[in-house]
Amino acid sequence: MKSNNSLAGLFIMLGLVISGAMFPMGISKLRSFDRTVDVKGLCEKEVMADKVIWPISHKAVSNDLNSVSEIIDYNNQAIIQFLKKNGVTDEEISLSIPKIIDRLAQDYVSDNRGFRYLGKSVVTVYSKDVEKILKVMGKTDALIKKGININQEEWGQEPSFLYESLNDIKPEMIAEATANARAAADKFAKDSGSKVGKIRTAMQGTFSIEDRDSCTPYMKKVRVVTYLTYYLDN
Repeated sequence: MKSNNSLAGLFIMLGLVISGAMFPMGISKLRSFDRTVDVKGLCEKEVMADKVIWPISHKAVSNDLNSVSEIIDYNNQAIIQFLKKNGVTDEEISLSIPKIIDRLAQDYVSDNRGFRYLGKSVVTVYSKDVEKILKVMGKTDALIKKGININQEEWGQEPSFLYESLNDIKPEMIAEATANARAAADKFAKDSGSKVGKIRTAMQGTFSIEDRDSCTPYMKKVRVVTYLTYYLDN
């Protein structure tokens, strides 16, 4: 019996010794998985807008209500004819309901108001052929020469250029951003004497679309940033 107890005790002690020797190795291996590097990958691309909304606003003033209405109608028809002459289709043109203001009925208008009636109307071009519309925009002096008062600088009446084909370039941009992130991780690993392992976490940033600059709002800058965490191997 004593012999068996001694033998059992010997095995227990041996097991404790072996476990104690392996424990630091297990900790070392566990800690190796905590060695990571966080990197960001950026991709930017310049694209041309694929849709334009162009409101052509114009005004007319007179002391006679019928005269204002006639001028507004004339201007609308002249603008539409101008657009069609330059290749804009009926489907791309819409006409707003004219708005005529009686300044005499406005409490906040001073007596030095000039003409009594002010008429406003908007002809809107909505097109996916941005290049065509840009060319037409460059010819609007023909309308001004006809005496049509186009309010091109009025707030809220500026052309809007949109880019709606983001899904077409998303995969390519994400791949490029991820490749740039991997290159950054490889550089860090090389400098630290390590190797890049598997991806631990990955997160795609939000795509942003902005005007390239204030002078060319039809050119857009698309940007995305990806965030990745890699394991580092010895």
